[in-house]
Parts: sequence; C-alpha cells; structure tokens
Amino acid sequence: MAVIVAFHAHPDDEAILTGGTLARAAAEGHRVVIVVAADGLMGPRPPHEPPRLRELRTSAAVLGAARVVHLGYADSGHGALLYPDPPDRPRFMRADPREAAGRLAAILREERADLLLSYDPNGGYGHRDHVRVHEVGALSAELTGVRVLEATMPRDTAARLLSLARRLRIPVRYDPAALDSAFSQRAEITHVHDVRRFARRKQVALAAHRSQLNGTGRLAPVARVLTRLPAPVFGLLFGREWFIERH
Repeated sequence: MAVIVAFHAHPDDEAILTGGTLARAAAEGHRVVIVVAADGLMGPRPPHEPPRLRELRTSAAVLGAARVVHLGYADSGHGALLYPDPPDRPRFMRADPREAAGRLAAILREERADLLLSYDPNGGYGHRDHVRVHEVGALSAELTGVRVLEATMPRDTAARLLSLARRLRIPVRYDPAALDSAFSQRAEITHVHDVRRFARRKQVALAAHRSQLNGTGRLAPVARVLTRLPAPVFGLLFGREWFIERH
C-alpha cells in the first residue's frame, strides 16, 4: 500500500483535476490524503466549518480518501485585484511559500507519503493560487524528498473541450487565447491515467460541491452541465487524467 497526498488549491479542484486518479488509487487499496491550501472563503471564517470544506469532505468520501486537511489559508480570488487579508488568516498568495511548504512537509512526514500530487508550473488554467500550489509543492518536495506528479492537461485537449463547450452554447467566460500559456504541452506529459471506470465517482464528487455549482463563478455553468451528463458521456470527456513527473 502506498500513501498518496493530493495537494490542491481549493475545494472542488480535487474532483476536477485528479478525482479519477484518487478514486482508482483508493479502490486499489492505497491511502489517499487530500490537502487544500485555501478554504474557498474570501472573508473571515464562520464559527462552524465553512460550507466548501464540508462539501470537500463529502467529495473525499465519494473518492475514497482517508483524510482531508486544510493548510489554514484564505482564498486569494481570481482577477487583477488581490484583496487585503481577512483578519483571521492570510490569503494563500500572501503566505510565505516556505512556511506553507513547511506545513505541507509536516503532513507528508506524518503520513510517510510515497507520492505528492501537485500542479504544473502554469497552475493549470493560471489561477494565482494554483500557481502557488506548484511552488509550494516543489518546495515541500525539496524538504522531504517525496516523489511528485504534477496534475495538468494537454493544451490541445483543453482547447478542444473549450471549443466543444462553445458549440454546445455553454456559457464559458474564458479567453481561448489564454490557453497559449495554460496547462502543458503534450510532449511534457509523462503519465496518462485511464480513469473511465471511475468517471461516475468523479462526477458525483464534483456534484458534492453544491455552493460552486449554484454560484456565480465563471466555471459554474460548465460544472452544472458536467454533473448532468450521462456517466458514459462524462467518462468519454473526462476519463483521462494527465501528470508530469519532474526529476
């Protein structure tokens, strides 16, 4: 049995980028731990557990994860303006990368992790918190010597999915030109996981993030459509997950 720690920026990223891989690993008997940097909140935390972290626990249970950990940071938001920190914790982008890496490294050591899943240098589609996940993941690997696979997607695949969404008249607020600097070139990818057998589980995990699906975020309309697709169709579209191993 191996121990796999999946490091993500926000609740729901675990389902979108690595859900099939995590479900497959858990089904094969490996221990899966999901760590998120930010809790998905822009303001102060409520006295009870934030809704998005509760939804993350539901998603993690669907995927078969044994543990969920929040590193303690607030969401940095997506856009030109980086808002001031809430009074009770820093935004992930304003955190000291080495301090954040130390927190992640402590979890890796505690779990005796064999593998860390992180993000590519572009942070996938370029969200500032996703780019910081790559940086913090790389630093924690230096501290612990753990093997790292960076979750990504071939740019040509991302472009085809975006084109398909537009043809289906799904409202996607994303500039196709941004794909020139998003995700990764196909030649960089070292691992492709076929997770079609776990597509339904991945889809249900995504559906657990109700606050995102019902929200006004730019990817919310797409996520709503994805959770309503027949499972075989969802599997055809999202039945593969891609990773880069850096040496």
